[in-house]
Amino acid sequence: MFYGRNEELKKLNDMYMSGKFECAVIYGRRRVGKTTLIREFVKDKDAIYFLAREADGRINLNGFSNDLYSVTATELVNNSFFADWEKAFDYIYQISKDKRLVLAIDEFPYLAQGHRPISSILQAHIDMQLKDSKLFLILCGSSMSFMENQVLAYQSPLYGRRTAQFKIEPLDFYESLPFFEAYSSYDKAVLYGITGGIPEYLNKIDSSKTVDENIIELFLTPSGHLFEEPTNLLKQELREPSTYNGIIDAIASGASRLNEIATKCSMDSNKCGKYLASLMSLGIVKKEIPITETSSKRSIYRLDDMMFRFWYRYVFPYMSNIVSGLGRALYENEVSINLSEYMGLVFEGICKQYLIKEAKNDNLSFFFSKIGRWWGNNPLEKRQEEVDILAFHRDSALFCECKWTNTPVDIDALLNLERRSGLFSYKSNQYWIFSKTGFTDKLVFEAANRSNIRLLSFEEMLS
Repeated sequence: MFYGRNEELKKLNDMYMSGKFECAVIYGRRRVGKTTLIREFVKDKDAIYFLAREADGRINLNGFSNDLYSVTATELVNNSFFADWEKAFDYIYQISKDKRLVLAIDEFPYLAQGHRPISSILQAHIDMQLKDSKLFLILCGSSMSFMENQVLAYQSPLYGRRTAQFKIEPLDFYESLPFFEAYSSYDKAVLYGITGGIPEYLNKIDSSKTVDENIIELFLTPSGHLFEEPTNLLKQELREPSTYNGIIDAIASGASRLNEIATKCSMDSNKCGKYLASLMSLGIVKKEIPITETSSKRSIYRLDDMMFRFWYRYVFPYMSNIVSGLGRALYENEVSINLSEYMGLVFEGICKQYLIKEAKNDNLSFFFSKIGRWWGNNPLEKRQEEVDILAFHRDSALFCECKWTNTPVDIDALLNLERRSGLFSYKSNQYWIFSKTGFTDKLVFEAANRSNIRLLSFEEMLS
């Protein structure tokens, strides 16, 4: 089944209907569903799909020849492969001059690494021939740094040739819901929180089993699909996986500032910053600053990939136990009793997605131009303060508290939120409180008598 990606699919189909040359660049981290999107798009069209190998140029050219001829001819022309890429693209031009044709080159970075001139060759053919054809070219890659720097960036030979670009992100919670139809509302949130909305991981959920059983079988069993997944991804993407492993573990263990992470890893801060930049380019780590600021010395680093965050918290420190067959005991004595606390940050993300969804549907009373977390100093009480979600535009602001707890939220949550809003100078403030379980009668009564307070239970967020 194909779920989500409706906006991307619509845009691709609109481009296809133009009938003119198009070049779409599609990129994103591994397992995020790029290939599935391409295959869904081309399934009812004349299309050539080529998956580049991590090999030299000749091997890829031979593979490209096979894939091309298998669609456009019954056998190899003159019983031979193309002599070079120039002749291959000449052939593409001849068959797409008057006929709509999709050519999708998946893992384009592998092709470029095996034959470095390929980008310049392709650029020349676009400029001299293909721009006047009916070809729909798709260049796809998992190496985000390569795609951004070598395909989309100004210094790339292909700069300016693309007609659209798509950075494929993990599915958000609401887009992931079709994978969770067999589960309760709370279980849906947990399953999203451990997979991070990555389609391949979502597809591994066995709906005939409980959430507990899925976590044990996917993560806490040596043969589990996700038992070694982060390690394998780091080996595929990075040259020094053990160094990156240490940095991620430091962040997962609570280090959030650059000097803290560097100290834990016994590394110079400047060098550590370069490693962190690589992890950010892969979507594993995120650098955050308070949402009201454009630059700040209070910047922190967090694991942006939820599957990585779950794995480094509950799998990495206990791999020996899991290999020894103690996965179920580990779940009962460590994972299950701390899962609610782990879900706090996941719930914040879901609440933010809810607000963005409501804004898209024009269901909010005011427009917000920025949304995110805020933290900073309270000069009067001389302590650090945090706001889970702050959304604002000009003089209007929305302050949000997100509580994933098994007890109803009481009025102190509202009082704290109002107190923190006093640190800002917005003229019109609204207060929203999101809760997993619900609210006390005292808080419900207070909200009923004030127009600028809204209480939202998790069940309501799903309705």
